[in-house]
Amino acid sequence: MPPLLEVENLKVQFKTDDGIVRAVDGVSFSIAPGETLGIVGESGSGKSVTSLAIMGLVPMPPGRITDGVIGYAGRDLRKLDDRAMAGLRGNRIAMVFQDPMTSLNPFLTIGRQLTEGMLRHRRQPNQREANRRAIELLDDVGITSPQARMKCYPHELSGGMRQRVMIAIALACDPDLLIADEPTTALDVTIQAQILELLGRLQEKHKTAIILITHDLGVVAGTCDRVAVMYAGRIIEEAPVDELFERPRHPYTHGLLGSIPRLDERTGAELTPIEGQPPDLSDPPAGCAFRPRCPRAMDVCEAGGGAFHEEGSHWWTCYLPEGYE
Repeated sequence: MPPLLEVENLKVQFKTDDGIVRAVDGVSFSIAPGETLGIVGESGSGKSVTSLAIMGLVPMPPGRITDGVIGYAGRDLRKLDDRAMAGLRGNRIAMVFQDPMTSLNPFLTIGRQLTEGMLRHRRQPNQREANRRAIELLDDVGITSPQARMKCYPHELSGGMRQRVMIAIALACDPDLLIADEPTTALDVTIQAQILELLGRLQEKHKTAIILITHDLGVVAGTCDRVAVMYAGRIIEEAPVDELFERPRHPYTHGLLGSIPRLDERTGAELTPIEGQPPDLSDPPAGCAFRPRCPRAMDVCEAGGGAFHEEGSHWWTCYLPEGYE
């Protein structure tokens, strides 16, 4: 099956007082209809900027997409004008933004914000049908008294409820591609499970492709087909989810998995945190960006980002011959 979205060599820079920040530095990946791709990594690794670039929402200035192709259904999104992009955004490509506190318009009711996209993209014939669909969506994402909530303003809802409203807005037009940036943040585990189940039903019904950006590796393990691990603006490892958890190859991936508790570990097993801090992308270290924090760093790591290795659908970049073992 041909990919629905194909990103090639995407580069995004930001001009700051400290210099040029290369937030995304040559990212490439693809996703097919009905597939879920997890993108994981620490804060500042470039995950959210990658998603904003796909949506055409990188603030310019100070940001700038300097290179790359964002291919969606045979079209390069970078070549579309504002009107054409607006026809896709929220309609065929939707996004759950990371911060529900600031992503909703404080001056509009929840009902108005839910139905606006449906009517603009003509997904519902009239306001009455749009309201009916909006109430259904609020109920689906676990909002109690959904009809009454339609008249509320964002400040009248808790952070978790606003997060669920954001998810409902993203699902309103049954998109082909859903980018979910930390969609279960601030939700308790019960609601989190309901949201993930809802996304699964949407995917099964409409063959929706989902890009799931998250810090929660447990969510990744339970929902994703493939995982891309980002560090310092680059994807440094990508694999089917089971392979990545069974045998991580890049030292950074190994560190991520070693720093979280696992049910298959013995009771009392110690976690191993990753030492140090992510690099300053306005002044990155020479060679492999992970070198200053890597327990297996070698002299050759100063020469570049690492040798490319590939085993089937699992690839990684590292100068260790077999990756981190």
